[in-house]
Formats: sequence, C-alpha cells, structure tokens
Amino acid sequence: MTNIPVNSQGRSIVKIDGSSTVYPISEAVAEEFQKKARGRVQVTVGISGTGGGFKKFCSSNNAVQTHISNASRPIKDKEKKMCAEAGVKFMEIPVAYDAITVVVNKQNPLTNATTAELKKMWEPAATGRIKKWNQVNSNWPDLPLKLYGPGADSGTFDYFTDEIVGNSGDSRTDYTPSEDDNVLVQRVSNDKSALAYFGYTYYEENKNKLKALKINGVAPSSSTVSNGTYKPLARPIFIYVNLEAVKSNPAVRQFVNFF
Repeated sequence: MTNIPVNSQGRSIVKIDGSSTVYPISEAVAEEFQKKARGRVQVTVGISGTGGGFKKFCSSNNAVQTHISNASRPIKDKEKKMCAEAGVKFMEIPVAYDAITVVVNKQNPLTNATTAELKKMWEPAATGRIKKWNQVNSNWPDLPLKLYGPGADSGTFDYFTDEIVGNSGDSRTDYTPSEDDNVLVQRVSNDKSALAYFGYTYYEENKNKLKALKINGVAPSSSTVSNGTYKPLARPIFIYVNLEAVKSNPAVRQFVNFF
C-alpha cells in the first residue's frame, strides 16, 4: 500500500516532479487546488526533466518519491519496465498540446528556420564543426553560433532530436544544456549569438525578451498547434498518475480530478 504522507502541520502532501515544460501547468493547477483545499493539502512540484521524473515515479510503491510525473513525451518501454518491476501501476493523462519553440535573441535578424537548417545545426556531425550562423545558411550572420537546450533527461530533448535530427537522443554534444528553462531564457536574452529550444509556455512568459523563429514559415502559437500547421514540433504533454496513490491518498485523487 502507498503511505499517505503528511507534513509537520498534518497536511496531506501531493508530490509531483518531472518535465520543465509541464511544470508551469502543474504549478498553476497546484496553486488553485491549494487555495480550494484551504491549507489541508500541500502540493510540491519539482523539475528534474521527463526522464528524471520517471526515475523517481517508478522507484517503488512502498517508498513513494512522487505521486504524479510530468512528462513532455510518452513513457518509454524501459521506463514502463522500471515501473512494473517496482510494482507501480499508473494511468497516462494528456493535459495539453505544446509547441517546442526555437528562440533567438531580439537583436538577431533571423525570423525563420527550416527543419533542414535546424538539423544541420543540431545533428551529431555538427559537433565542433558548425560554429557560425553562416555555416548553416550563407545568408545568415557571420557570428558565433551559441547553442543552448535541455539536457538528455528532458522529454523535449527526446522529441526535438527525434523530429529534427531523425533519431531520439542524437544531438551535437558541444551545446550548453540545462533542465531549467528559465536558465535557457536568460542565456538567450543576454547573447545575440544564442539559440535555444524549449516549451511554448516559457516563450510566452518571456516574449518581451526573446524572438521565436518560424519553422518552415509557420510561427508557434496555440492556433497553429491546434490546426496542425506547426510541424513537426507540436506535441501532446502528459501527467502520469500512480494508481495506488489515487486509491489510498484522497488528496491525490482530488488533485487529479481537479486538474
């Protein structure tokens, strides 16, 4: 049985971790839920990337690290196996559609990139070789190309590399990774040579500091995601819920119903 955790004030605890992309959604829902719970429930939301979140989520039913795992991609077979071996049964709930957004500094004159150009920029063969913008496209600036992106535990990294490079996890290695999208926002906003990619929510929250590139001529937005024109970087995002926790912890059950 999953233990019902309470904090020192006797409040029930709901533990969430995982994707930085899903974090703003879960955090907003958590804030509203805690208001309605009037102090009886504490919801904690962490960020360790989709893969890092599943490592915690699938640890053990007897020593639960998280009740809910945020994920910006579907669970992988190896993660399903890890959950099964730990006796963790779960349900997958799609919560939104997201646009992976490629951003540059406001001073960068670039407005559009093709998937072929992004591949040339990010594929493993670019490591140590593609160092300037004009090596990707001769019409682009003669400036150093400084790349930032999510780390290997990120579902956004998995999805981007799959869709752009052609194989999940294949990427040049000489870029600066961070699981915290706020760090990526800061780096790009302070460097006119920088480019990064992350979930649309972080761009929306920081669009006064950043420029989103059109991909194949289509800008990321809620409408281009919903009408299917923002390809290939639109994707569903999920929460995964521990079924035993839903049964045994009323706070988890109420939170999932509220989500």
